[in-house]
Amino acid sequence: MVKKWLITGGCGFIGRNLVKNLLEEGGHHIRIVDNLTVGTREDLSQVCDYQEVTIDTLASSHNSLVELLRGDILEEDLALKVAKGVDVIVHLAANTGVGPSVENPRLDCATNVIGTLNYLEAARLNGVKRFVFASSGAPAGECVPPIHEEMPPHPVSPYGASKLAGEGYCSAYFRTFGIETIALRFSNVYGPLSSKKNSVVAKFIKRIFDGKVLEIYGDGNQTRDFIYIDDLIRAIRLAASSEKAGGETFQIATARETTVLEMTNELIEVFKEFDASREIKVNYTKSRLGDVKRNFSDTSKAQRNLGWQAEVSLPQGLRRTLEWYANCVINPRLMVGNGS
Repeated sequence: MVKKWLITGGCGFIGRNLVKNLLEEGGHHIRIVDNLTVGTREDLSQVCDYQEVTIDTLASSHNSLVELLRGDILEEDLALKVAKGVDVIVHLAANTGVGPSVENPRLDCATNVIGTLNYLEAARLNGVKRFVFASSGAPAGECVPPIHEEMPPHPVSPYGASKLAGEGYCSAYFRTFGIETIALRFSNVYGPLSSKKNSVVAKFIKRIFDGKVLEIYGDGNQTRDFIYIDDLIRAIRLAASSEKAGGETFQIATARETTVLEMTNELIEVFKEFDASREIKVNYTKSRLGDVKRNFSDTSKAQRNLGWQAEVSLPQGLRRTLEWYANCVINPRLMVGNGS
């Protein structure tokens, strides 16, 4: 069984949900590498107690189930040292999103390609047999969905290209060095602990609570595959331990196509359960460079090889996410505003 985990980007949205899940189960030791530019120490403290360590104190830090080491995935020596003695590396740290990759393609490439290579090398040189890589539907690019793993990739954005390169290196390290690499192509994930995310669900929820207009790029008929965080965490856990996963790529999604406008309307309907009196306005702006028009996935391979499929419906997931925002983000903020 996997007991010792190294999670890059562990202070982020997906990382903290994974840490929370592992600690709830018990019996795991978790080491986190994060540069703290997005996720913070305070974010991590929402889900666990942890011990912050350095390279110099790493060998003597045995008093905590969770270790945090501040560092960048581009630091090659750091990767080699933190991977020592772990059972699995879950590589979540990345330059994320289409927009940032269009603004700075070189940074996107360096972070997502060289950063991934650093931790594959760390796995090879430290004898870590299992490596789970957080990819995306972006490598497939503009194609006729549903997206599946055998489609020829044609990335539209630099982000898609960098994630495709990461998948390629994972394949090479499996076939050349025998490391059991698994690339998980996450669809549009949402859920609790997402207050720092700029994806459409998180952004729209924050704007609704702040009384701001919702802005949809284009006409809203572009489609996405929205997956709830708990379903995605189950996929990571299975990828870290399944005997049929090594060297494979999997679409991790709901296999349901939803337009951005449909998601927006569903979100507004669910929000009425919290505040039926609030008027929510929607504006339409110009389409965004690098965005694909249609995107949803065929997840049958994950069902066959991992025994996994999504279980949470969009209305259920949106309701749980709104409840978390209302209880953990909005109410504390109101208390601070009242001087409490």
